[in-house]
Amino acid sequence: MIRCAIIDDEPLAREGLADYVREVDFLQLTGTCENPLELMTMMDKTQVDLIFLDIQMPKMNGIDFLKIVQKPPMVIITTAYPSYALEGFQLNVLDYLLKPITFDRFYKSANKAKDYHRLLTRSHSTEVKGEIVENYFFIKCGSKYEKIFFEDILFIEGMQNYVTIYTLKGKYITLLNLKNLEQSLSSRNFIRVHKSYIVSISKIEGIEGNEIFILSQVVPISRNYREQVIEQVVNSKLLDKNKGV
Repeated sequence: MIRCAIIDDEPLAREGLADYVREVDFLQLTGTCENPLELMTMMDKTQVDLIFLDIQMPKMNGIDFLKIVQKPPMVIITTAYPSYALEGFQLNVLDYLLKPITFDRFYKSANKAKDYHRLLTRSHSTEVKGEIVENYFFIKCGSKYEKIFFEDILFIEGMQNYVTIYTLKGKYITLLNLKNLEQSLSSRNFIRVHKSYIVSISKIEGIEGNEIFILSQVVPISRNYREQVIEQVVNSKLLDKNKGV
C-alpha cells in the first residue's frame, strides 16, 4: 500500500484527486493539505510515500517546497501550468499531470509510482537463501515512527525498559527491551559486550582494556563478555608473524 498526500489550495481540486485515490486499490490517502507548510507538519507525524503536489499556492509554491525539503517522498506534480514541467523533472518528480486531470491519466501516473515504489522497497532488502530479508526496522519515537537501517547502527544502549540506538544519522530513544531488540539483530553483525550494550561489529575501530572505540564514542566491555568479544571480533582477523588472516 502506498500512503499518499494531496497538496492543493483549491478545495475542488483536492476533492477530485481524493476521489481518484479512493478508486485505486494500492493507494491510501493519508491526508490533504492546502499548502506545503501543512504537509511538512503532517510528515512529522505520519509516513507519506507519495505526494500529489500543486505548484501555484499561497505562502510557498510547490517548486520552492521541492527545493528546500530534504529527501522528499515520491512526487507527482498536479498543475494547470505546463511551463514548470522542465524544472519539475530537474527536481526528480515522478510525473507531471496537467489540469484538468482525467482518471485515465491519473491511473497511469499512479502505476508509475507503484512500479517505482516496488523498486525502492527491493533496494532496501537483501536476498538470503532465496528469501527476502528486510535490512531495516521501524521504532516509535514519541509520535513519530523512525526507520532504522541495520547498516547505520553504531551501538545500542539499554536503560531499563528503554533503549537508545546510536546511528550514523543520530540517536533514537524508544520504549523497548534490549533483550527483545537483540533477538532481531544478526549475530554475525552485532555482539553483546555488556548487559547494557550491543555493538555493530563492523563499526568497531579499536579495543583497549575494557573499552571499545566506535567513532568518537567509548563503549564498556564487561568482564563476562570480554573473552567472547576478543574471540569473535579480534582473533579471527588478527595478523601476526605466526598466523595469517
